[in-house]
Amino acid sequence: MNPGLQRVLVIDDEPDIRELLDLTLSRMGLKVTTAEDLAEARRQLLANSFSFCLTDMRLPDGNGLDLVREISEQYPELPCAVITAHGKVEDAVNALKMGAFDFVSKPVDLAVLRKLVNTALRLRGNEEEAQAKGESREKAVQPTELDRMIGKSAAIRQCQAMIAKLARSQAPVLISGESGSGKELAARLIHDLGPRGDGPFIPVNCGAIPSELMESEFFGHKKGSFTGANADKDGLFKAADGGTLMLDEVADLPLHMQVKLLRVIQEKAVMPIGAREEVKVDVRIVSASHQVLKPLVESGKFRSDLYFRLNVIELHMPSLQERREDIPLLAKHFLQEISEQWHEGDLPEISPAAMEELKNHNYTGNVRELINILQRAVTMAEGSVIHPEDLMLEHVGNPTEASAPTAEQMDSGDGTLDTVIEDIEKQMLEEALKKARYNKTKAAEILGISFRSFRYKLKKYGIE
Repeated sequence: MNPGLQRVLVIDDEPDIRELLDLTLSRMGLKVTTAEDLAEARRQLLANSFSFCLTDMRLPDGNGLDLVREISEQYPELPCAVITAHGKVEDAVNALKMGAFDFVSKPVDLAVLRKLVNTALRLRGNEEEAQAKGESREKAVQPTELDRMIGKSAAIRQCQAMIAKLARSQAPVLISGESGSGKELAARLIHDLGPRGDGPFIPVNCGAIPSELMESEFFGHKKGSFTGANADKDGLFKAADGGTLMLDEVADLPLHMQVKLLRVIQEKAVMPIGAREEVKVDVRIVSASHQVLKPLVESGKFRSDLYFRLNVIELHMPSLQERREDIPLLAKHFLQEISEQWHEGDLPEISPAAMEELKNHNYTGNVRELINILQRAVTMAEGSVIHPEDLMLEHVGNPTEASAPTAEQMDSGDGTLDTVIEDIEKQMLEEALKKARYNKTKAAEILGISFRSFRYKLKKYGIE
């Protein structure tokens, strides 16, 4: 879409700021209409069609939040951003919760403003393009990409609708839910369906980075800034510039990093280690945690100011227990993926009895556990049908065929049932290969399984 055809509305009671914003946006090829108060802004909204709106929070005849609320209700297709006073985090959070697209702080950084406006116009342009093709706005904001979240249950449909709505905003999102419930998939959909979809999506597990390396990993460093810093390094925020940074397991951030993260979110800038000035970054933050953050805030383990900044909008991912009716659809989808990834023949079928076991199983690991069960079942199945015994939900095989798990295995953090089963399977494969002098056909006969199943197992565990 030609940006010269797009009109923006700017509301501010200070003539100098209106003039600055008018000049800046006009140079971007936009047609700018200005208003000094809410009354004039409302008249302009009735008289014209706008692609973007930018309003100050403090106006002579009311609060900019009132306008944000009205636009959200009466002009839901219009992205509206707010100008907040420096350091007024509460104002920014409240505006985002009311439906504001994004915010910019005073004094306005014009480079940040231009990026914000371009992002908003991409969103509006996508929707206008869809409408020009005769598609409804609902279809424009809820495309088939949402089908990547498999399921027809009420819980999943609610998640899909929420994701489509969140994709239109730049508000920070906190995705909650048990491990394996699909939090990263939800974050990717929010990114892919929004105006940042062409930019990078950078997921990072906050619990996987050593505390002493966190600042360098997140913010980058300059050559020679510490021992081992042999070259300049861009951090994760810089890598996500123009896109989305997903902070997975955000509850694992140590307190000293929580302080620094809060500043980056507020200032939209990072300070690399050893640098003398901040570097502006245009990043949307999506956080995720399987832990409930509120008790951590109350106990002092998680900063309340960061919690309220990250948890502007919460998206809860349901556990598999809450969406059992989706299990047949999920099983079919993942079997298809397993078959394609392993390059093996026809898609196996799940017998009715096996499907009943899958539907009634207690999934402590959610969707991730279902995938693991299906991978194991494909490996164990003798023919083209998966039977209940192939799922191995009630037993782990003949203990005389391999060493039993030790007490240390069972007591360790890695001693889950799936891990123990995998260790036993791998050990059995390696022993059978040795006995058969690495003849795969003979090794399969020793184990009493089909050659196809034996090959599946070798691929699964990367045994050459």
